[in-house]
Amino acid sequence: MTTPVYICTGFLDSGKTTFVKDTLMKQDWIEEGPTLLLLCEEGEEEYTEEYLDENGMFLFQIEEREQLNPDFFRNCERIYHPCQIVIEYNGMWELKEILDEDFPENWEIQGVYSTVNGETLDIYLKNMRNMLMNHLIASELIVVNRCGEGTNRSAFRRAVKIQNPMAQLLFEGTDGNIIPQTEEDLPYDVKADRIEVEDMDFGIWYVDAYERPQRYIDKEITFLSQTFRPKGMPQGLMIPGRQIMACCAEDIRFYGYPCKVEKESYFEQRGWARVTVRFAYESVRHFAPKQPILYLLKIQKAERPENEVVFLG
Repeated sequence: MTTPVYICTGFLDSGKTTFVKDTLMKQDWIEEGPTLLLLCEEGEEEYTEEYLDENGMFLFQIEEREQLNPDFFRNCERIYHPCQIVIEYNGMWELKEILDEDFPENWEIQGVYSTVNGETLDIYLKNMRNMLMNHLIASELIVVNRCGEGTNRSAFRRAVKIQNPMAQLLFEGTDGNIIPQTEEDLPYDVKADRIEVEDMDFGIWYVDAYERPQRYIDKEITFLSQTFRPKGMPQGLMIPGRQIMACCAEDIRFYGYPCKVEKESYFEQRGWARVTVRFAYESVRHFAPKQPILYLLKIQKAERPENEVVFLG
């Protein structure tokens, strides 16, 4: 049975402990049972004895990178038989070393997450850019917290996406709430009549179209998709969508919007195609709530992409 390993990295006081406590450990896929927590540096936020007891966590303080070695991991597995392992990794250590580590056979890295302090983001980009990016290029989820009005979210998003197009970025304000995406944050020109959604940006478009459908009404949208008709869906409808990962491999789901087609021969079940659709916001059936609806304008068979899974947001 596979034992998942979750790695959370970032510079000191970037919010790693807060992320672990308030986000990671509250996910549905966290198994009941012992959690091995390897704490590689101590910040202002702490794990109290009460918190550790309530969550069944065994904490090991790691002072030197060399402590993280195969013998240590095997002893941890033999003694604790953890249901999952959480590693709060030191942001000054080379991330590649822990990713390439010789874990016990049943341990498997399931997620790499990064936290960034928005208050010091500009300083990091100017003076420690390579060190910062070395961690972010392997991260599936990057949380930039404590973002003030002057935080250049668009510039940071572009810098990250160039090197790690699959990363999901979340920005939090100084109040701790997630900052909704603005038009300037989007990786395409939402004001254009025809929008080309790049392969790994499908998740961003999917979420924004659901939350702000008025931006896309009557626009032509082109994207790479897997065409699919679920059991029970009426003739004349199909779903061009993608497998999307919200946070880790355990929560991958197929997402897409209903699309009206004139001929059944227009699509292949589970086939890959580049589609151009017209976006609408209406009811599929009488009295049903309004939702995003697509009208197929053009479909062209496409090759299976190297990365079939994209990220949500």
